[in-house]
Amino acid sequence: MPAEGDIAERNGAQWQAVLACRRGAACLTGAGMLAELYGPLCAIPSGQGFAIAHLAQSLDGRIATTQGASRWISGENDLHHTHCLRALADAVIVGADTIHNDDPLLTVRRCAGEHPVRVVIDPDLKLGPHHKVFTDASTPTLVIAAADGPAGSRLGFVEVLRLPRYGGVIAPLAIREALAARGLHWLFIEGGGVTISHFLRAGCLDRLQLTVAPVILGSGRPSLTLPEITLPRQGLRPEVRRIGLGEDVLFECIFESRDGE
Repeated sequence: MPAEGDIAERNGAQWQAVLACRRGAACLTGAGMLAELYGPLCAIPSGQGFAIAHLAQSLDGRIATTQGASRWISGENDLHHTHCLRALADAVIVGADTIHNDDPLLTVRRCAGEHPVRVVIDPDLKLGPHHKVFTDASTPTLVIAAADGPAGSRLGFVEVLRLPRYGGVIAPLAIREALAARGLHWLFIEGGGVTISHFLRAGCLDRLQLTVAPVILGSGRPSLTLPEITLPRQGLRPEVRRIGLGEDVLFECIFESRDGE
């Protein structure tokens, strides 16, 4: 059965108990109903590679309109949950399109917790310096660019990490390895659908959370895009947990990823 409840209203002692148990530090004593959702995510030992992705989608599998508008498909509980994932993470990862379309700050504001390092995948350094992740100094921002991309950077003091790309894509495994070398092991891939699809296709996700909201868009951008298959039995069949988030339902897919360390 789904675990029902309003996460946003349980942001006191229970959430502090969750934070105290990050990286397998202790059992989730006092976490109450939050233990079901966050317990497995806190159990990852310190220094062990772990990558979780999250998308909010409509009933018909859309994460945004055709023009890129996505605020807000899911409800307040899911938005709060996203900030909780940021608070648990060493680094939060997004693609350049997410920065261009939404201009998120990618900090922790809807719950207690420390800000993660912000990682933006921008192979050709197309983003300008005006975006919030480049102007806000509350936490570091790292840009991952292609080794064969344009030289130079207009992003001021933001660090640019050059990695090789193959077939037009910087390999997710290379990204995980590069971040692990900087002590960033627990990764939250927040968006968008293309970036998360790359990680899923490469077998570089330990978990994928899809929050389904009770809305039908009828058109727009798909949540995931993977190589074409010919038969339904060829599709991925992960173990799945179901968690109620107010009117939304979160489906957590559990995979065995290729550890990036």
